[in-house]
Amino acid sequence: MEPGKQQPQFARRLGLFDATMLVMGGIVGSGIFINPHVVATIVDTPLLILGAWAFGGLIALSGAFIYAELSARRPEVGGQYAYIREAYHPLIAFLFGWGLFLVSTSGGLAAVAVTFARYFIELTGSTLPDWSIAVTTLALLTVLNCFGVRTGGTVQSSLMVMKIAAIAFLVISGFLLVSDSKLSTEQTSAFSVPTGSFDLLTAFGAAMVPVMFAFGGWQTSCFIAGEIKEPAKNLPRGLLIGVVGVVLLYFSVNWVSLRALGAEGLANSPAPASEVMRVALGEKGAMIIALGIAISTLGFLSQGILTAPRVYYAMAQDGLFFKGVAKLHPKTRVPIIAIILQGAFAILVALSGTYEQILSYVVSDDFIFFGLSASCIFFFRKKEGTAGQSFLVPGHPYTTGAFILVCIFIVVNTIYKYPVNTLIGIGILLTGVPVYYYWKRKYQQ
Repeated sequence: MEPGKQQPQFARRLGLFDATMLVMGGIVGSGIFINPHVVATIVDTPLLILGAWAFGGLIALSGAFIYAELSARRPEVGGQYAYIREAYHPLIAFLFGWGLFLVSTSGGLAAVAVTFARYFIELTGSTLPDWSIAVTTLALLTVLNCFGVRTGGTVQSSLMVMKIAAIAFLVISGFLLVSDSKLSTEQTSAFSVPTGSFDLLTAFGAAMVPVMFAFGGWQTSCFIAGEIKEPAKNLPRGLLIGVVGVVLLYFSVNWVSLRALGAEGLANSPAPASEVMRVALGEKGAMIIALGIAISTLGFLSQGILTAPRVYYAMAQDGLFFKGVAKLHPKTRVPIIAIILQGAFAILVALSGTYEQILSYVVSDDFIFFGLSASCIFFFRKKEGTAGQSFLVPGHPYTTGAFILVCIFIVVNTIYKYPVNTLIGIGILLTGVPVYYYWKRKYQQ
């Protein structure tokens, strides 16, 4: 931006409810309807399955505490990008945004859009190819978000409320309409836990990977801090309320899945939510939950298109991306070019059909930046202290350190299990180094 040139500013039009729905919407996609099966194939007793989800919930809550303090200290647009830029170096922050645009968000949006398309076809009997539905959905949500943050926030909040209703319906149906509880019949054998087994420890660690990915996403709400009313107050509250809400929803889904299917049945059901509803209400129940999953995926798409472009806007403001991306529309006061760029690139990835392969490359990258962002707390506390801060992480430095250690464990475990994909993912990130210096020379001379 040229010195002295006036530009429209972000409008703070989202309140605590919107912030909470953004947090929950960034976490809850289609994974909770499928991942319980994945976890049950790794650890095969109800105690270990529920223990993995409970432990994952505690880690997610500790992450929410950390990001609550970060967002209270730095209620700036861009979230993680801004934290890392100030605590470490603009290059590292750029690499975060580069990976977000090139792989994480674009690949995730493409994959979820195709998932939505497949459920849409199943529900409607449409003969359209799934790629055309995916592209249309991404385009429509991109256009909606260009009308302003209030429009995008309303769409996102409405879809999140419907997601909560769908999950609540699943839990209530599984509790009230499944009379034969598999938990009671498996009580003796399934709750016996092997002791002194290294294999048990490694299996539990492996189970934590899909659990933590199911819980990931709360950090994206921080990207849009510049458009939240009283962000130093509402964003931390939204983070904590939203993550606690998701922990309760996720634990309830797993409990009711075990109650209806048992540990063995859960492990043998690739679509456990549909199977629970089939047991409770027959084929009609399976179709109802398919509708719920479709809504959930749509909400996840809406949240991603709403939040991620604010990171690219912050990068462009720093002279590290296309100049046009740093502009806000004078009427809607949103970064329309950034939103269109994100939507267009996600559409290209969806059309390429390579989104699943792309996502496999960034399994470790996400948690590298989770841990790196969390470590910014140490920098900010040393620089600014704690006096006068509106929110502080309980139990710091122990809780913060534990969260960072969990991130390191997941990264190391991923490198061990998927060395080739991890190296490719790191390689993709490193391609951002020359790009960073190109932008720096181009716009900062």
